[in-house]
Amino acid sequence: MPRLIIVGCGFLGETAADFFYAAGWDVLGLCASAESAARLTSKPFEVRALDITQEFIADAPWRGVDALVHCASSGRGGEEAYRAVYLDGLLNVITAFQPRRTLFTGSTSVYAQTDGSLVDETSETRPDRATGKILLDAEGVALACGGYVARLSGIYGPGRSVLRRKFLAGEAVIEGDGGRWINQIHRDDAARAILHLFTSRASSGIYNVSDDTPAPQKEVYGWLADHFHQPLPPTGELDPNRKRGWTSKRVNNAKLRGMGWCPNFPSYREALSAPGAI
Repeated sequence: MPRLIIVGCGFLGETAADFFYAAGWDVLGLCASAESAARLTSKPFEVRALDITQEFIADAPWRGVDALVHCASSGRGGEEAYRAVYLDGLLNVITAFQPRRTLFTGSTSVYAQTDGSLVDETSETRPDRATGKILLDAEGVALACGGYVARLSGIYGPGRSVLRRKFLAGEAVIEGDGGRWINQIHRDDAARAILHLFTSRASSGIYNVSDDTPAPQKEVYGWLADHFHQPLPPTGELDPNRKRGWTSKRVNNAKLRGMGWCPNFPSYREALSAPGAI
């Protein structure tokens, strides 16, 4: 039975752990706090609390595992938290567990294009925020040991959609002409992509994990307005102070699709009409 460690058994990691377990893997889930671990006591696999930002020695039975997935979150922290969780944390778990293959979940925010261009895994990455540069450094760690990088677009799923929340709360604003491109991926499709990279024995490298339908911001809010039978949000100024930088690009998922993966939710629009998807 292959063995997997999920580092960050949260919104995405818990679902990925469920999928791997259902596929016959022996799974260990790691959470940042005892409270988070306690929430998962009913899971059929082991869940522990572990602070990956500190060096530690792993239990012997879990050293040399077949796969390790780092999808821990820095919460709402800034540069210091990013470095501690994404870079130092990744180095710590690789050193302790010595996995055969590692996957780091990064972000398509490392593509800093603002001209609406189509970007793939070979496109320039020059983020203008220190946080984005730290993500690139962490990617380098995973790739250096023959692993995978899954660059995730904006992730959403049951109970979690920033766009939906802002729209229903009356906080949504269409920035400028509404032409900024939005790229998203459903949580379950992202978790299935992670599983697929391991089970398909994909080559080490970077893979964009995004749905099939990048869409301008105004169009996305149009889908929400149609679904909820409400008017479009008001227009406002562009917001250049985003945590991971202001970008506008279309993320290409052709490389991952070429490996046999495809999203169950090809666009945010389909997810809106699927019961329980958001």
